[in-house]
Amino acid sequence: MAQPKLLLLDEPLLGLSPLVESMLAQAIKDINEQTGITILIAEQYARPILPIIQYGYILENGGAVLEGTSQDLMDNPDVKSAYFGL
Repeated sequence: MAQPKLLLLDEPLLGLSPLVESMLAQAIKDINEQTGITILIAEQYARPILPIIQYGYILENGGAVLEGTSQDLMDNPDVKSAYFGL
């Protein structure tokens, strides 16, 4: 499809090594910045993804329990505890 407006990624980091995770996260960010395409990512392993997103939702038991910018989510104590072990 030429010039899509939306890219959907479901668990793109599943089963990847930390190095490849990092490379893929950077590639996702680059695609967004260079093309302006909207990227929707569903990912359980949020640690590498949270720093590169513009806005995110934290889902729990099928519902949104938190939402905000990347910085809002990374500064949230519950998110820090659940995803960063802090």
